[in-house]
Amino acid sequence: MSAAEACAALGISTATLYAYVSRGLLESRPGPDHRSRVYLRQDVERLRQRKRAGRGAARGAAQSLDRGLPVMETRISLIRPDSPYYRGRSAVAMVEAGATLEDTARLLWDCGDSDPFDAAVDPWPARVATIAGDATLPPIERAMAVLPLLAPDLRHSLSAAPAAKRGIAATLLRQNAALLVAGPPDARPVHVVLAEAWRPGDAAFADLVRTTLVLCADHELNVSAFAARVVASTGAHLHATVCAGLAALSGPRHGGATARAHALIREACDAPSPAGYIAERWQRGDDLPGFHHVLYPEGDPRAAHVLARLRATLGDTPRMRQVETVIAAAAETSGRPPNIDGMLAAICFVHDLPATPALAMFAAGRLSGWLAHALEQQALGRLIRPRARYTGVEPE
Repeated sequence: MSAAEACAALGISTATLYAYVSRGLLESRPGPDHRSRVYLRQDVERLRQRKRAGRGAARGAAQSLDRGLPVMETRISLIRPDSPYYRGRSAVAMVEAGATLEDTARLLWDCGDSDPFDAAVDPWPARVATIAGDATLPPIERAMAVLPLLAPDLRHSLSAAPAAKRGIAATLLRQNAALLVAGPPDARPVHVVLAEAWRPGDAAFADLVRTTLVLCADHELNVSAFAARVVASTGAHLHATVCAGLAALSGPRHGGATARAHALIREACDAPSPAGYIAERWQRGDDLPGFHHVLYPEGDPRAAHVLARLRATLGDTPRMRQVETVIAAAAETSGRPPNIDGMLAAICFVHDLPATPALAMFAAGRLSGWLAHALEQQALGRLIRPRARYTGVEPE
């Protein structure tokens, strides 16, 4: 829609229209003559429906479910423009200080001086060993198939004792990492387990994996964390809660964004002109997966940190120069910097890996956050059960 059409549909001035764009409520793209701007009809219609709905409590609650008003209290993580914060500590600063995913998990789970990772690591039970080591299965599906079958072997799977729950959480973190690479349970740091499966002996790559795991560990009430938290509120064991998180992560609009971002980078680099490919895609109304994050209008600080590390270690390589070309083209065309999904995809692209490890890194790190939310919710002892506003056919 043109600016005039969008203003007429919403009953607003041009200045208000521009304000909506700057706040991320509307998306604008170059018009046919490259001097004007056009606006996505679906965004305009969504805003028009919100204006119709009024400003009542029910409307506010409904909008809160899509990155709107806060709906729950948590002590786990806080999103700020410079970094996510885990219990008051900057995730970016933790990465720079050398923190591992295990260090991050201990903080997220509020372990204090205790270390839930000091327990021995057991091999896979016979009933799951074949599936756990089947590398032909997709990583997320392999984990979702095996994890529920591990709970019956745990004597304390439904224990309410905090120390017992944290011990189970630590075991789950290691088991999930092993399942994501079809390996045996391993007591080594998770980033080492993953990196050795994908690029053995590459210490710089292993440190890059460590970086991504810490930065991806939690992100407040994202879709998968909320799904895990809802399941945890029923009193279900932790294996069930992380399976809920994995199921939510498997969708193309959440964890699947890494695969779409990887495809975008690959297709742009295969095109005669990467910049032309990005511009054409944007002008015809297609999205740019791996770029922009609504909660970081000035740029995703997690992605910025990963990009800086890639530049420091691989800045002069041909594939990194290709990634830089795509990033520059996206910035020139859309004004959008990469987000963490895009940089996970870029890590795989520059190391000549498929898209699968990008999602595996995300899942391995984020599982620590799901477990933190599950522990917090179960400590509250309350069921999450919102109400729905019926909009269907009225009964006779």
